[in-house]
Amino acid sequence: MTNGYVVVDTETTGLTPRNNRIIEIAAVGLRADGSVEGEWSTLLNPDRDLGRSDIHQITARDILYAPRFADVAGDLVELLRGRVIVGHNVRFDAGFVEAEYRRAGYAEATVPYDACLCTMRLSAQVMPAANRTLATCCAQVGVVNEAAHSALADARATAALFQRLAHAYGGFAACGSRFGLEQRLAAVILPPLAHRGVNCVRRGGPRPQDVPFWSRLAAKLPPVTGPEEHNQYLALLDRALIDRVVSSREADELVQLAADLGIDQATANRLNADYLAALARAALADSQVTEAEFRDLTTVAELLDLGGDKVRLALDQAWRDLLQTAALGQPTPAAGPAPSVFRLHSGDMVVFTGQTSRPRDALERLAADAGLIAHPSVTKKVAVVVAADPDSLSGKARKAADYGIPIITESAFMRLLGELP
Repeated sequence: MTNGYVVVDTETTGLTPRNNRIIEIAAVGLRADGSVEGEWSTLLNPDRDLGRSDIHQITARDILYAPRFADVAGDLVELLRGRVIVGHNVRFDAGFVEAEYRRAGYAEATVPYDACLCTMRLSAQVMPAANRTLATCCAQVGVVNEAAHSALADARATAALFQRLAHAYGGFAACGSRFGLEQRLAAVILPPLAHRGVNCVRRGGPRPQDVPFWSRLAAKLPPVTGPEEHNQYLALLDRALIDRVVSSREADELVQLAADLGIDQATANRLNADYLAALARAALADSQVTEAEFRDLTTVAELLDLGGDKVRLALDQAWRDLLQTAALGQPTPAAGPAPSVFRLHSGDMVVFTGQTSRPRDALERLAADAGLIAHPSVTKKVAVVVAADPDSLSGKARKAADYGIPIITESAFMRLLGELP
């Protein structure tokens, strides 16, 4: 006997379950009378590149700490068991759910799409004028979906659409015999997994990486720091700021290194300020600061949570130092930590990963024209990895992180091309 229905929606890395993964899944439970019983959703870490982020609006930063499908497999079984699965173009979602269970090692899992109820097909019977999209079908019956391409919002909209369609088919009481619900339930085979109560990660919720890395440092640590430890920290900061983006992966690396070296919050804040001051001195080396240089200093100050006023203060101090040394006829002192300048050089190997805005072959041609070598895989000899998302979870990006190879954005790569000697 059916316990009702469960409306399922997924966001995925691509269109085919054979070589793509679910990155967000949602389920809305409906009782046998069609009333909403509850809902569940989570982002999922697919351990690979996320595909068309411009469509699903999910970034690697969002899912970095999300569970994997295998983690929530039992929780999802509990939601699906004894309920008829409903979806809009349910062939798509059912195929992905089945593929994920099998990929997790449950070869017996079977979720045939024809054992599910498809609101796209049901809509075609009673709304011939509507096309197949969820948005159009919902509009025909007055359902508003305010966050399309979000799994939970789409599942809610599909549930509301199904409630209205059921009345057109004689009401929920008639659905049992009309749609053969018992036969549909029997065709779905789910693995015998128990509920684990895994913590879900939702869009827009608080994320550990939203806390700036310097705020995640211990307030007090044993006083074991010194110039060498400071240089190691600044060297990693150099690498993280190549593309003027501190990715979640880089922030975690900075926190871990600071903890290993015994660098506390106060020391990190001072080193960050020294770093900005060194950039200000470099910008003033020719006695002027261009608009681009000022924007760059402001970007770094914001990334290091130093505040915009620190840029003016750093420039003022650098200018006073420059005037004083000039008046004394002395060379400008190289006091404080001087940030290194990352450069690509002819013959360097570059690896590309993810769906960048420019076609991959176009980026490879640009690299070749500049004397660089576009390499197909990551080795320790690779100079840099260019990713659509600096927190990319592709195999190439994960390997680069293991090797300590910078992972930069496409725009940063274009800037580095323009700076090639």
